[in-house]
Amino acid sequence: MGKAQKKRAMRRHNPMRVPDSHLPHGLASATSTSSKSEVILPILQKMESSDAAERKWACVAVSNLIQNDPSTRRLLQGKNVVGALITRLTDAEEEVIVEAAGSLRNLCIDGGYDICAEMYNKNVLVPWKSFIPKISNTLTQYLEGSTTTPENARNLVYDFADNVITVLWCLSETSNKALEAINNIRLVPFLMSFLGARDKLPLAPVTAAAHCLYVLTDDNAPAISDLRADAGYLSCLLDITRSTEAPNNNAKDLSDPRSTTLKVLCSGILRNVSPLPPPAAASFVDIDNDVVLPLLQPVISSVPLSDASAKALELIAIQNSEPQIEKLSLKHTPGSDHKSKEEVELARLETTLRTVQLALEILTGVCARLPDPKIQVPEKEDEGHSDDEEDLATDIGDERMEEDPPANSASASFLPTLVAPLVALIQPTSLSFPPLAAPSSHPPTTSVLSAIHICALECLNNIFLSLTTGRNLSLSTDVDAGRRVWDGMWSALAAVGTETGLGQERRKEMWHVAVGVLWGIGNVWKGSLIPNEEQVQILIQLCKTTSEERIQVQCIGTLECLAQHPQSIDGNKLISQYLLSLLPSDGKPSPVGTEPLIQATSALIDIYSDEEMPYDINFREGGYLVKLISSIESVRKAVRGIDKRKEGGKELRSRAEEVRDNLAAFIQYRKDLRV
Repeated sequence: MGKAQKKRAMRRHNPMRVPDSHLPHGLASATSTSSKSEVILPILQKMESSDAAERKWACVAVSNLIQNDPSTRRLLQGKNVVGALITRLTDAEEEVIVEAAGSLRNLCIDGGYDICAEMYNKNVLVPWKSFIPKISNTLTQYLEGSTTTPENARNLVYDFADNVITVLWCLSETSNKALEAINNIRLVPFLMSFLGARDKLPLAPVTAAAHCLYVLTDDNAPAISDLRADAGYLSCLLDITRSTEAPNNNAKDLSDPRSTTLKVLCSGILRNVSPLPPPAAASFVDIDNDVVLPLLQPVISSVPLSDASAKALELIAIQNSEPQIEKLSLKHTPGSDHKSKEEVELARLETTLRTVQLALEILTGVCARLPDPKIQVPEKEDEGHSDDEEDLATDIGDERMEEDPPANSASASFLPTLVAPLVALIQPTSLSFPPLAAPSSHPPTTSVLSAIHICALECLNNIFLSLTTGRNLSLSTDVDAGRRVWDGMWSALAAVGTETGLGQERRKEMWHVAVGVLWGIGNVWKGSLIPNEEQVQILIQLCKTTSEERIQVQCIGTLECLAQHPQSIDGNKLISQYLLSLLPSDGKPSPVGTEPLIQATSALIDIYSDEEMPYDINFREGGYLVKLISSIESVRKAVRGIDKRKEGGKELRSRAEEVRDNLAAFIQYRKDLRV
């Protein structure tokens, strides 16, 4: 009996937009790789100038310097730019405060958790909290029409609100301490005021407010309670997910990808706070089936990643061919929102891709909570499709889930139809990963593409775990569909490659998630997938080189499934000999830990439980029974050594004892066969 895999809950990925992992640690490497190191000191000096114009210029300069430049960002961080910007938040000039807040926001988004943690530790929330009532009061005046503020001044306030809210949601993901401090501010009414007034406000601050709510309501009781307490809040969120118009009836906003982002975020918030309490009208809505799945499925199918990558490369080429203006001149200081046409298009593309990533994260949560379905597959009609992806959607998509009672049958029915677009989203593009020990030609696009690949894999992982438990003959005999999914996975992994080193962490992460998906596919189509020697050797090598027992267990589980293809006698032999090498024998300990040892033992029992299989000849001619007999005492000792007091120890001990007993019974069974 094999180990039961666990479904992955929704989780957000490191929000680092411009990674610096390709750089060696320390300031020396940042100094040697940054082309702007000589301007750092003058900027920091001007931030302390008595001239407000110079202080404002210095804050703007920080945003300009760090744009897609991790070396300079790290160098600035090493020179305490965070502390200097926090000091400017209490500046006497409002424009300096606004620009300092904008730079801190950009540092949060580009630099991820480390910079956010530094900001929190340097008490950024002390001045930051004071901005919230000021923004709230000013917006109330604007909305009530009690002031005739010029449009440019209003836009300044809207941008400031966007920056303040964005930093709050970034900080809330940094640590439990930061989240607790933000919970104490009671942000829900403030944030919901933006969503409630979406018809009168720009998209940017409204979307930022929704993102902050989405983060705060993720397994966070105080925010969930505040949101659920007001039926008007829930109705507002539901209205946004169902809206077919731009938030402020502006045609320009309707074409803005943030309109879709807003809907996706609101669907995620509703999931986070479900079940919704009566008597709210939203409490009678099935959030997953009626809101989340119908909204998100088109989103994940909306963007061919290869096209997005090609478009980004085209824009980058145009951008690089144009002469760069001197952005740090005091005489030619641009506004902090100054962007070329290409930069605007790249930002728009990034927003679209981030929305796909967000949709995948929410769907991963949906799939983690789905019931394990029983699958009925009707007779297929010949659709005449020739494209592999369309065939996959047809072959798998015609399957329908039936639950008794059908509590979540609609959710379950979405499982197969999601597979084809998800397999498409795991295929790497030329921009998905940075070159070895060097930055990407456009780090934000690379960051979001690799995040999409990983999110899609995690969603597939949960889907196949659901399909595995509900496995039946009709599904498992649809061999062509299984092979297409399997081949799609290996096609993606071939493109990922096995490069290691600085900056290649995402490649490794893809492999680690993918092997769980392979195990799920193997379980659904167990006995139907032909073991390819190259793929088998890759799985064996991954099992040997990884130090993570979880990955080893998944590799062994996948190999177990491949070994059960009846006609693949040589493939079975290759796999079984490797599994036997993991067992202790002749006083030699197992080369792996207890959990993978238990998995390997269980795999051998399952593979050779039917002596009539063609590949059983390997068991008989290879003397496997003798090897199992010689290992049983060491297996028993390993089981006794499992500490039930450790996390997961009780479950592991229970499963290990079952495998131990199965091994003894299996050995006796094979002895009695006398073959």
